[in-house]
Amino acid sequence: MTEIQNSLKGKFIVLDGPDGCGKSTQAGLLVQWLKEQGVATRRFRDPGDTAIGEKIRDILLNPEHSAMSTRTELLLYMAARSQLWNERIGPALHENQCVVLDRWLSSTCAYQGYAGGFGMDRVIKIATDCLERVWPDLTIILDVDIKTSSKRLSRELDRMEAKGDGYHQKVREGFLQLADKRDNFIVVDATQDIHNIHKNVIKSVRNLLATDFSDFSD
Repeated sequence: MTEIQNSLKGKFIVLDGPDGCGKSTQAGLLVQWLKEQGVATRRFRDPGDTAIGEKIRDILLNPEHSAMSTRTELLLYMAARSQLWNERIGPALHENQCVVLDRWLSSTCAYQGYAGGFGMDRVIKIATDCLERVWPDLTIILDVDIKTSSKRLSRELDRMEAKGDGYHQKVREGFLQLADKRDNFIVVDATQDIHNIHKNVIKSVRNLLATDFSDFSD
């Protein structure tokens, strides 16, 4: 077993950021890179990837549910997250697989906690009571400005995406404030081209391991 395979066993890595930051693309590229290094890897999305979580996701993102309050959003996201941990993330980590996740608690802190006005500390308190594990080994925030992210969202917007520029500016600020306060958070400029963003994501993973993997290709 190589050093990188051994070091990434059972590691929990999250890619997060504002809508339109490219996290799904970068999560896919990261998983591909990890597998090329021989790392047993699982990828999930939050909310989703369980029967219950996908139903909750549909409720949360459906534009018809415009009356949904911030507190309801928060509790639904936390419920889906708890189920995802129980069915998918927890078992994968127990099997010493590296888990790459598209969104996690950092999203709820930025969206409902900061932009929604509920309070990030209160979100974290609820998460501490509800989740078996609150924080990943590494959270990579893909930072992007509102103008760039809006251009990338060319499809029909879901309920959260359609909340307006003012809300999404606060979401971005929430992510950056959270990253500034917590350990094991790294901010990557996501306005670059896909390849350069990917290279910086890989550098973030290498920084987590505090090991020189210069022998491995990007």
